[in-house]
Amino acid sequence: MITYFCQDAFIPLTGLHVTKRAASLLTGVCVMSQQSRLKKSRDHWKEIAVERGDLIRYQRKELKRIKGERDGYKKELSNAPALAGERNLPVIQTKADLVHLAQQLFLVARIGFRAVSRVLGVLAGVLGIQKVPWPQTIINWVTRLTMVRMQSVCVCEEHPGPTFSNGWIWMADLSIALGTGKILMVLAMRADHYANTSGAPGFGDLHCMGVSVADSWTGESIASFFKRIIAVTGRPTAYLEDGGTDLHKAGRLLEEEGLGSPTIDDISHAVANLLKWWYEDQVLFQTFLSACGRVSAKLKQTILACLAPPKVRTKARFMSMHRLFIWANQLLDHSPPGAAPKGSVLAKLRASLDLLPSCRPLIRRFRDDAAPLLQCEEILKTEGLSHRTLARCEPHIAAIPTAPLRREFAAYLNNQIKTAERLGLSEIGMPVSTDPVESLFGLAKHHGTGEIRDADRIAIRLPALCGIPTREEAERVLEISVADQQELLSRFTSLIKQRRDVLPNPGRLETLSPIGDPRHVELIPRAKNRSNDPKVIALPMGYTEIHGSEPMHANGFG
Repeated sequence: MITYFCQDAFIPLTGLHVTKRAASLLTGVCVMSQQSRLKKSRDHWKEIAVERGDLIRYQRKELKRIKGERDGYKKELSNAPALAGERNLPVIQTKADLVHLAQQLFLVARIGFRAVSRVLGVLAGVLGIQKVPWPQTIINWVTRLTMVRMQSVCVCEEHPGPTFSNGWIWMADLSIALGTGKILMVLAMRADHYANTSGAPGFGDLHCMGVSVADSWTGESIASFFKRIIAVTGRPTAYLEDGGTDLHKAGRLLEEEGLGSPTIDDISHAVANLLKWWYEDQVLFQTFLSACGRVSAKLKQTILACLAPPKVRTKARFMSMHRLFIWANQLLDHSPPGAAPKGSVLAKLRASLDLLPSCRPLIRRFRDDAAPLLQCEEILKTEGLSHRTLARCEPHIAAIPTAPLRREFAAYLNNQIKTAERLGLSEIGMPVSTDPVESLFGLAKHHGTGEIRDADRIAIRLPALCGIPTREEAERVLEISVADQQELLSRFTSLIKQRRDVLPNPGRLETLSPIGDPRHVELIPRAKNRSNDPKVIALPMGYTEIHGSEPMHANGFG
């Protein structure tokens, strides 16, 4: 046996003869194995070096970041006393801040007076409130806000602008509440509202020009009230009315005295009057209303109560009549042709439908007529009446199947666009909806009134609900004295006070009879720099009445 020695191994060779070629091959194998291991070892240490370099660079960056954060923490720690003092400052630093916050909770968040007091009590520690105001205090602040806003109603200039007398459109409406008083409110919004704002006007865009309560209102008394406001604020650009006869008469009386302004008819009332004109006298319509009442009685207090018809008001019911027809159409869709299994829910529904299925032709006609009208109404309420929006309404007008309704509605729009052209609003957009004043009445009757909705107290809060409360107004609220507030509240008799005095005390009914004229609220702006002379000077309405020629810019605002 022959053993061949190489550097790192002993290789035994059996046999007697070993040639030189075999020996050289064995030597080469040992040399190549050594070089291969050296190469692999070198590559391995390269990988380790790269990994170690990446780790060192990462650690160096992290160490720099940590040192920077440490230095920042040290700086903050050194300034901690000063920072703590700043962070502990109360949010409510003055009483004006507290008044402003309370008014925002009531007027913007629309929570009641007691709820405002409770919320401020919960947040007193966080906001730094030392003494939480009572609900009556918040009521006083809202009442004084009314006084502030009626004192700051904008007054027009003596010389009107090139197109408008004062750039405001007046919206007037009447509303009743508990008691004998009837509320008349006059709101103003900018005539160029759609030039500056996209979307329908909201409460923040309204300004109360005057509010008054009386036992009854006539055209003469409304015109007299308007004249007292015009004497201070100037004549409005136009009147936006709901079509009431008394308001129309007041406009005619003012026109005869040279104080008239163009009249804009509310689109919601116009659509409702058109539907009433066409459908109210139809025999099948009366059958439909009677059937709806009987269906409602049969569905309530049953498993089908969720299908009961919506509530439609009896006064001005055509303002929401479409809701009743939409309901009827949807309800009849739940009763397809064919027999219903005995005892099934479908069988119970059919037993409750009364004569409603026989009114299906009327329901479909009314739906087809009302849908295009409501689509036009939505466009014009949101964007105003202009040539552009009128063009958008034309396809919907053409889709009205009843020809008389289509012609009358087109005539109404053509008449209103002429008014918009006269006022220079045919390109900007003219407001055609009194929804803001009606919504404001609804809010005033349900927000902060309690169980006894006194007309006079509602009237006092109406100006406060217009616009957006500001801190400057809160500061002015604190400037109004208790005597000034009491002087305002003493102008009328409170129903709440009468209830407390009379109801638990028999024999005091005669105290309810007023001595002389009943006292009610009347709020109109009082300008300090104007004469109190009741005589009103007739101001010219437009550029042509002043200069006798058309203005170069028809859309200019004074």
